[in-house]
Amino acid sequence: MNCGETRSVVVKRKAKETDETLCFSRVHNNENMSQQDNKSIGRRCKLLCYWELPDYMKDNEYILRYYRANWSLKDALFSVFRWHNETLNVWTHLIGFILFLGLTLANLMKPQVVDLLGQLTRSFSSSADKNISHNFKDLFLGTALLFDLRHQIPLKMEFQSQELVTARWPFFVFLGGSMFCLLSSSICHLFSCHSHAINLFLLRIDYVGITVMIITSFFPQIYYVFLCQPHWQLLYLVGITGMGLFTIITLLSPSLSTGKYRAYRAMLFCSMGLFGIVPAIHGCFVNWGNPRRNVTLAYEIAMALSYLTGTFFYVTRIPERWKPGWFDIAGHSHQIFHVLVVVGALAHYAATLKMLDWRDSFGCANMLQ
Repeated sequence: MNCGETRSVVVKRKAKETDETLCFSRVHNNENMSQQDNKSIGRRCKLLCYWELPDYMKDNEYILRYYRANWSLKDALFSVFRWHNETLNVWTHLIGFILFLGLTLANLMKPQVVDLLGQLTRSFSSSADKNISHNFKDLFLGTALLFDLRHQIPLKMEFQSQELVTARWPFFVFLGGSMFCLLSSSICHLFSCHSHAINLFLLRIDYVGITVMIITSFFPQIYYVFLCQPHWQLLYLVGITGMGLFTIITLLSPSLSTGKYRAYRAMLFCSMGLFGIVPAIHGCFVNWGNPRRNVTLAYEIAMALSYLTGTFFYVTRIPERWKPGWFDIAGHSHQIFHVLVVVGALAHYAATLKMLDWRDSFGCANMLQ
């Protein structure tokens, strides 16, 4: 009898007994997975309950069912299209990776048009200011909008070609770090069911990916905020990179990859994030004359709140700890954490666009005003 066909209930032994979690199962005729489905994928691909797992996979005792264990790499790969308790963990960050890959390609192909929505909005507004009676037909057909984009963007590029355009490499460092984190996370959740060795290796890569994303998130903001003060640039970038390398070396320890050190790992990641408070406060004074300061700051606050809230769910294991077994497939804490990571990264992307656009327009001139 496999756990895909059963309802599991967790009970605790009495105080004199061990604290092991027991998984008692009984047949449930209305389960989503039928016996025919299980036979078609073979016994080795059956979904297990928590108590049936090898010890190295017992990470969250509040997720009771739909586990994969000791699957071949091929079966694990194709399980991306099956429902199990890691399906949404895989897809939330896989979709995020595809999204950031698209943003990266868009910026590489048209580096001057980093905010397409902004261009469309400004173009529409400028078209509306023209003689409506003369252009009504064109506006209705949408040709005026395209006309504006074709003429305004080359003018902007021509203007910028006469001056030194702000370096883009910190922006792409951030995008690359985000993609690495999201992809490594998806791969970890998809293939960690193969074996103990693969599980341990992928968990380390996952933690390295999180650290890399945090480090690279600092690069564009510190670089662009302190563009005219290279000594502060170097100090802050070396500081966050050093903290990141220390975190990576620490998390490569096999013992720290276990569930026992979940809170410790979260503390390391939060410490790196909180490091940003110092350059953020400093940057507010440096950027006091930036007309986009408030918008940029709002995006960054949204990013920080998303990451901190996601970390809260990651550590507390809410909501599954309130109702064990209710959130096995969807809605458990790690999935919420994944979604909030993507939201935070998108907020940081928007803030970086604002900062980059400001530097392209004013350079260091605002520092002299």
